[in-house]
Amino acid sequence: MGAISQPHPTITLLQTSSLASVVQGELERMILSGELAPGAKLTEVALAARLGVSRGPLREAFRMLEEAGLVRTEKNRGVFVRAVPLAEAVEIFDLRAAMDELVGRRLAERITPAQLKEVRGLVEQMEQAVKAKDARQYHLLNLSFHDRLVDLAGNGKLTAIYRKLIKELSLFRRMNLADGWQLPVSAGEHRQIVKAIASGDANAAGRAMYDHAMDSKERTIKNNQRQQSAPGTAGRLPRTLERSTPP
Repeated sequence: MGAISQPHPTITLLQTSSLASVVQGELERMILSGELAPGAKLTEVALAARLGVSRGPLREAFRMLEEAGLVRTEKNRGVFVRAVPLAEAVEIFDLRAAMDELVGRRLAERITPAQLKEVRGLVEQMEQAVKAKDARQYHLLNLSFHDRLVDLAGNGKLTAIYRKLIKELSLFRRMNLADGWQLPVSAGEHRQIVKAIASGDANAAGRAMYDHAMDSKERTIKNNQRQQSAPGTAGRLPRTLERSTPP
C-alpha cells in the first residue's frame, strides 16, 4: 500500500482557523453569560477536554478573545477573564452615547415602515417583560433592541465597534435593571426613542438616544455607589476589581 498523504498545509491551517473560531464563539458565550466569571482563569487542559479540541485552536481562540477585550494574558500566570472597573465602564458609556446619537439621527432619516414596525415590536415585548417582572428577559430584549438599531443605521464599522464595546461593558456586570422599579423607567425611554425616530426629526432622535445612554451611565454610577455603601462593603474594592485579581 502507498503512503497516506498528509493534508496540505493550507487546508490544515484553514481547519485550525475554523475550529479556533468555533471555540472562540463558545468561550465568548460562556464569558458573556457569566458562566466564566470576571477574574476566572481559563485553564487549557480543562477547557480542551471540555470542548473536545487540542490546545492549538484553544490558544488561537484565547488570542482572538484578548483582541476583543474579553480576556487578558498574564506572563507566567495564564489567561483570565477580564473584569471591567467602574471608571472604564463610564468611558464606554460616553462613547456609546456619541455613537447612539449618530444612530438616532441616521434612523430618523432612513428607517422604513417595516423596520419601524420591527423595533416597535421589540419595545412591546419589553413592556410585556416589565408587566411580568422578568428582568432577565427585559435585559436580553434591551440588548437586541439597541443592536438592531445600530445594525439598521447601515454603518458596518460603527456596528463592529459598538458590539465590541457592549461586550466589554457586559463584563462590568452591574445590571442597572436588577431593581424592578427601574424597568418601567427604562421601557419608557425606549418608547420615546422609537417615537422620536418615527417623527423623522434627526435632532430629536439623536437627542433621545444620547440622553438614554447618559441616563444609563448615571444609573450605573448611582448603583455602584449604593452597593459600596451597603453594610459589609466598607473598605472593600468593587467586586469587579476584586475579581480582577486571580486567586
